[in-house]
Amino acid sequence: MPAPLDTVLEPFRVLARWSRSSIKALPALALALCLLLGACSNAAGGLTGNYVDDTVAVADSLLATIALPAEDPGRGDAETQARSLINDYVARYRPQASVNGLASFTTMQTALNSLAGHYANYPNRPVPDALRERLTKELQKAERNVVRGT
Repeated sequence: MPAPLDTVLEPFRVLARWSRSSIKALPALALALCLLLGACSNAAGGLTGNYVDDTVAVADSLLATIALPAEDPGRGDAETQARSLINDYVARYRPQASVNGLASFTTMQTALNSLAGHYANYPNRPVPDALRERLTKELQKAERNVVRGT
């Protein structure tokens, strides 16, 4: 025996009761869901999750980026990747209480904040020599400290 007409039409009646604002909110809801699922993935910028390895890799990458000459055609892309790497590193390790109290993390965070600040305030300018020297010292010190376990 076929279903009564009321049962078949019920989903359409529910849709008809939705207001226009509810229907307009569907794309926003879908976007929020996609962003939430993307944020929960484990692929945080290529970081491994091993603090020592990640700190050494990020420091080496940033040292190579700040060493690029101003006229290098790949400098803009390298700086964009460096900003992303800085954000991924800080987002992963700042909330970890076992890490954020270490001297290596404090030194690394100081260097990362300085470099991120330069990139945010002077996006089209190369890193000044004085800042480059200070960053080089801090990144190398963070590498030494993290390898020693401090």
